[in-house]
Amino acid sequence: MAGQYVRDLHEVDEAQVAVVGGKAAHLGGLSRIDGVRVPAGFCVTTAAFRRIMADARSIGDRLAELSRLDPDDRAAIRTLSAEIRRTIEGTPVPGDLAAAITGVLARLGEHTACAVRSSATAEDMPAASFAGQQDTYLNVVGPAAILEHVSRCWASLFTERAVTYRLRNGFDHRDVHMAVVVQQMVFPEAAGVLFTADPVTGNRRLATVEASFGLGEALVSGLVNPDVFTVRDGAVVARTLAAKQRAVQAVPGGGIREVTIDPQRQERPALTDEQVVRLVGLGRRIEARYGGPQDIEWCLAGGDFHIVQSRPITTLFPVPEAADDGNHVYLSVGHQQMMTDPMKPLGASMWRLTAMAPMHEAGGRLFVDATARLAAPGSRAAFLEMIGRGDPLTRDALETLLDRGDFVPQLPDPGPGGPAVGGPPAPIETDPAIVTELIARTQESLAALRRDIAALTGPALFDFLQEAFQEHKRVLADPLSMQAIMAGMEATWWLNDRLREWLGEKNAADTLTLSAPGNITSEMGLALLDVADAIRPHPEVVAFLQGVEDDGFLDELPAYAGGAEARSAIESYLDRYGMRCVGEIDITRPRWRERPTTLVPVILDNVRTFEAGAAGQRFAHGRRQAQEKAQEVLERLRALPDGERKADETRRMIDRVRTFIGYREYPKYGIISRYYVYKQALLGEARRLVQAGVLHEEQDAFYLTFAELHDVVRGNRVDAGLIRRRKDAFRSYQALTPPRVLTSDGEVLSGAYRRDDVPAGALVGLPVSAGTVEGRARVILDMAQADLEPGDILVTAHTDPSWTPLFVAVAGLVTEVGGLMTHGAVIAREYGLPAVVSVAHATRLIPDGQRIRVHGSDGYVEILPR
Repeated sequence: MAGQYVRDLHEVDEAQVAVVGGKAAHLGGLSRIDGVRVPAGFCVTTAAFRRIMADARSIGDRLAELSRLDPDDRAAIRTLSAEIRRTIEGTPVPGDLAAAITGVLARLGEHTACAVRSSATAEDMPAASFAGQQDTYLNVVGPAAILEHVSRCWASLFTERAVTYRLRNGFDHRDVHMAVVVQQMVFPEAAGVLFTADPVTGNRRLATVEASFGLGEALVSGLVNPDVFTVRDGAVVARTLAAKQRAVQAVPGGGIREVTIDPQRQERPALTDEQVVRLVGLGRRIEARYGGPQDIEWCLAGGDFHIVQSRPITTLFPVPEAADDGNHVYLSVGHQQMMTDPMKPLGASMWRLTAMAPMHEAGGRLFVDATARLAAPGSRAAFLEMIGRGDPLTRDALETLLDRGDFVPQLPDPGPGGPAVGGPPAPIETDPAIVTELIARTQESLAALRRDIAALTGPALFDFLQEAFQEHKRVLADPLSMQAIMAGMEATWWLNDRLREWLGEKNAADTLTLSAPGNITSEMGLALLDVADAIRPHPEVVAFLQGVEDDGFLDELPAYAGGAEARSAIESYLDRYGMRCVGEIDITRPRWRERPTTLVPVILDNVRTFEAGAAGQRFAHGRRQAQEKAQEVLERLRALPDGERKADETRRMIDRVRTFIGYREYPKYGIISRYYVYKQALLGEARRLVQAGVLHEEQDAFYLTFAELHDVVRGNRVDAGLIRRRKDAFRSYQALTPPRVLTSDGEVLSGAYRRDDVPAGALVGLPVSAGTVEGRARVILDMAQADLEPGDILVTAHTDPSWTPLFVAVAGLVTEVGGLMTHGAVIAREYGLPAVVSVAHATRLIPDGQRIRVHGSDGYVEILPR
């Protein structure tokens, strides 16, 4: 019976989390590491907890009720969780269970002082850290007190904080069980915390030690400011010594108390440098066992360190794997593609297989290695200039790293025969027929893909797809396409630079490119206005759409007056744009064609907000503004010295920018169109695997890489455990914020705007679309939840092309991620919306409904008095 309910710590390890919980499993594993001392003790297993829960009255009904609560309903959580804790603490420990616990306690010594700690089955795991959510009791003495505190630990599984965390992170309360660790107390001279990586910057080469006198409770509870030591490569490189006026010590007979430190000792270091380095050495051993940075609680007694807990630091962003031990600098692909959410394994692998540059994966995000570009002096300046035009924060982060002079290696520039780095493509003529030809090429390639893939299944499909990926890259690398894209961008830069120099105009190209022809993304937003025109005259259809929840609603539309016309309009829209969606670079994301309900709120907003013919009117208005601006600029230039030459050059550049700038959006449309074809073929394979009983559901395929899915199709067998682990990992990645710049040491660099020309309290960003607008901020993180009124300013994390339909209804744009030539910026200029992007933490710093003023020409946002 004792073996069922009680285990010695030295008998357990990480494989027994389900039996002894995360903390006990880690402690058992720690005790097996050479040189690591763990206080002796035992664990009351989860079997004991389950027995208590079975004996507790009506607990099942309360757990079911708890699972249905909103994680933001703090009052309900507080009330119900307190009821559950009282029930558990009031449930007597059965005699045989009590005997098992006290019998093992006798081996330590019946009246040995002990620490009693919770150990939940979802605690201290790599994917989630539950630090501080359950209870720990120190200096507990005697069998009765031990049993009482074991019950309290069981109940602590249902503290308000623990319940809220599980609700927010998708853990079922009924699937998490509580074990309890009972360990012999250590009465230390000093105690504290060791982080084997810098908890602020993420740098894995730095370790941080926090130390104070007495028990670690003084530090954990915030009673004292600790001494802080920073260690790098086996040496203390920084220290901050605090005046440690108070400490927590054990009381004879049980319990703890605060004491005052002798004034002569208060500013003495709690540890010597030699002890700090020795402690970090132990931490590195522990880190090596668990394969990642650790948050370690330690205490020092009799000159020896005792480890009382170790948990993964789950807030650090993972580091991409490298093929060597050299220093590497990684740039976020998500910040370039306006999608910083994690990608599922199939999505990430597909993007890597079809991308033009090698990519590395970490934390569900993709990165490119920029080390070579930064290491060669000849390419560095051009590379930083290119990066800075798109995202000044990334450039500043890189310059900060380069200024240190000790991380990025110095490499020689390629010789005359070496590859050109970052060189511009050769210029082309200003000819609209070039764009027409490029679009035709993309459409021909797409038609061939649809034709050739139609009848393929099984391994033959995967063989074909690998060939299709090469065609995909060939289309992307078309020299003429690159020339057209660069022609539009360079004309934009030329106009902004020259007209500012000659006329003092800021961002003149923003107005000159209004309603530029051939922009597939801006056309997509306007086309949804045309869909609204087809629906607006039919009140029955409008009423029906207001209640739509199911994606099969299109089949129901013909039953209503005007429904056939409405369905035709929506279907036509989906035929052209249905492959798009939020986060579209991840092939696993549901497309509009797969989930058309996503568009319904936007369509209804357009029905309510706009008059018939709004799309054509807006486009014509933008074109007139651009023409009037061009005429004004040319007239002003002609009045200058050498004005005819300047006017003539400017006229040619205006023609050039309006010829090519719209094409900037087309290659992405082509990529996503191909992705939709790939996805439909792969979903067909997933359906066959579900029918064969290989996969549980179609979406399980999303948690396999392309190569792994190929293997599953060939072998008709899958590792279900791998899919479960991938799902857990993906859930944990959603809590991580990807950095713009990440080093191979794990250091995160965010960059900063170094400006002193903005009002106090303003939020600084990158100006990407001229003008100033004041209005109500609508902070929207999910396009499907958008509720916009005319004059609102859209504030969001990032916008890819799928957000374009919202742009027609707003007066301005603020995003946390973006650059001068990213999709949101291009479309904001196309629609004439003042916009500031790359505003750090905008969705947190700007409350929803707050009145703000967006300075799109000067790059800042003012939060106005309410």
